[in-house]
Amino acid sequence: MPVGVPWEADSFPYNCYSSRQMNEAEEPRGELVIQTIAMPRDTNPNGDIFGGWLTSQMDLGSGILAAKTAQARVVTVAMEGMSFLQPVRVGDTVRCYARVEKIGRTSMTIPVEVWVTRYMTGERLRVTHGVFTLVAVDEFGKPIPVKPYGA
Repeated sequence: MPVGVPWEADSFPYNCYSSRQMNEAEEPRGELVIQTIAMPRDTNPNGDIFGGWLTSQMDLGSGILAAKTAQARVVTVAMEGMSFLQPVRVGDTVRCYARVEKIGRTSMTIPVEVWVTRYMTGERLRVTHGVFTLVAVDEFGKPIPVKPYGA
């Protein structure tokens, strides 16, 4: 990098705009399904919030919305497109927003976004997103038709 040119983490070639610009322009999409605080017990050996913990919050949130939508027991059958955009830190308030993107005969496609409010500063950032597919099942675990909520 040339001398005198400040390096910015958000200036990688694959990123057409900074995460700061992206988050200022966006608002969470979907309904709030999970809200919690990232705690020290949720960290990896380096002291960062463990990605598996965050993914489990997203899975729980998508399950809440899917069960409400299908009015039935649901199971997660796929996760795709996980992108971790920013780290989550101990003390951050973590919020998962989910929306039903598509309803099939027995399945639902549910994008989930995770936003944090930084501890102490109050800065709001979108930190990750992913798409979950859930299937409505009966008491024996066999797929059943989704009966959309309110239908």
